[in-house]
Amino acid sequence: MTSAVESAARPARATAGMTPRQKLVLTLLLGSQFMIAVDFSILNVALPVVGEGLGFPLARLQWIATAFALAAAGFTLLFGRIADLFGRKRLFIGGMALLGLSSALGGLATTPEVLLVARVLQGLATAAVTPAGLALLTTAFREGPLRERALGLNGALMSAGFTTGAVLGGLLTDLLSWRWAFFINVPVAAAVVALAPALLTDSRIVCKHRLDVPGAITVTGGLLALVHGLTRAGESGVTDPLAFGPLLAGLALLVAFWFVEQRSAAPLVPVRIMRRRTVVWGNTAGLIAFATETSLVFLLTLYLQEVLGYSPLATGLAFGVLGLGTVVGGMLGGRAIGRYGSRAAILTGGAVQAAATLSLVALGTSGGWLYLLLAATFVGGVGNMLLIVGFMVTATSGLPDSEQGLAAGLATMTQQVGITLGIPVMSAVAAARAGSGTTPDAVLSGVTVAVLVNSLLVLAGSLLAGRALGAPQGARGTARATR
Repeated sequence: MTSAVESAARPARATAGMTPRQKLVLTLLLGSQFMIAVDFSILNVALPVVGEGLGFPLARLQWIATAFALAAAGFTLLFGRIADLFGRKRLFIGGMALLGLSSALGGLATTPEVLLVARVLQGLATAAVTPAGLALLTTAFREGPLRERALGLNGALMSAGFTTGAVLGGLLTDLLSWRWAFFINVPVAAAVVALAPALLTDSRIVCKHRLDVPGAITVTGGLLALVHGLTRAGESGVTDPLAFGPLLAGLALLVAFWFVEQRSAAPLVPVRIMRRRTVVWGNTAGLIAFATETSLVFLLTLYLQEVLGYSPLATGLAFGVLGLGTVVGGMLGGRAIGRYGSRAAILTGGAVQAAATLSLVALGTSGGWLYLLLAATFVGGVGNMLLIVGFMVTATSGLPDSEQGLAAGLATMTQQVGITLGIPVMSAVAAARAGSGTTPDAVLSGVTVAVLVNSLLVLAGSLLAGRALGAPQGARGTARATR
């Protein structure tokens, strides 16, 4: 229950601004998270050029993205807990240093094998930096309006970074070389590593337990197998043994992880946390938000290039409107949560995103439909960001500082699994509808059905999460409910 002192202090906290030091910390952490988000998509539009430059067979091109996603999604939860045990500041700085070095290696790569090693290392760096940075952010700002504002900006830049990566990748590839999609990270990482020791203040390491090795092995192995299986399923269907086998193994390992954690003296993820309504349903909303929006970008890339005949650069520029929508949504998200609660943000954001996505079912084969696409992606980006900020606040609220790294790791894992999960699922839906047809009409038919499924998924997911989170208790419903 909220104490009288906390109730009296809340209005003062609501009107208090950030200190100059907090603004510098926020800029540093948001800049690093934005760069991480850009890395998810910066190579997507350049993959054919990369393949030609290094001699990648066409069938193996997708492994440039998959190698990154496997490491990023598979190791995030483990590194989130390591941050709690050994220090978030150390892990954040070490991860940024690894990101700079691996980016330099990728830019200098002359063989496919070296490039894939660089992408794996970039994924590992992402798995370390993202939860550590998010935990540093949540502990730098007390739970309340300032944290909500910081998380809103963080969510906006993370989502905008995904679309910015597509634009930036096209520009760098056309104007310079695909290698600059790697090299651009090096000076940014160096600046963060130089500034972070003086600016960041790590919370005391309050967890003295040893690392839960059986839990780490089962959850990491399960996530790796699951992401690998989903990627293969998107290429060749679930019946492919190389897809079905890893999917089955991944699910088995995650079930084993649950039983391991129940018996562990120092669990990687305490079962009591996974029973918290805010953690479970906040992350459910986040999984839906990232899976649907990133897969929508994939579907609209097919539409723009295969139906309307746009170039990769023009396609990337078209997604700039989506990025603008996510920035607007991020700016509104913190204020909306402060006034109406995170449950309302999840419900409203999901409804807006679903309606905007549904309108894209009307897309046709003429260039005039571009105006609908731009308007719908802007509005959908606003809704998606409200949903994401609601997820971030819900999933990290009501927990002590000693568990913020774990909560951040769970939230980050949700984000990265969602990004990886959505594309193969929607690709399979579109391919099932289009069949073997490659004409603009066949591609459009597949995209239309997948867009409809996408819209229904985000609406159902946000309504389910909102219902499970229960009715808000006042203006700050979710925050109070978790105390």
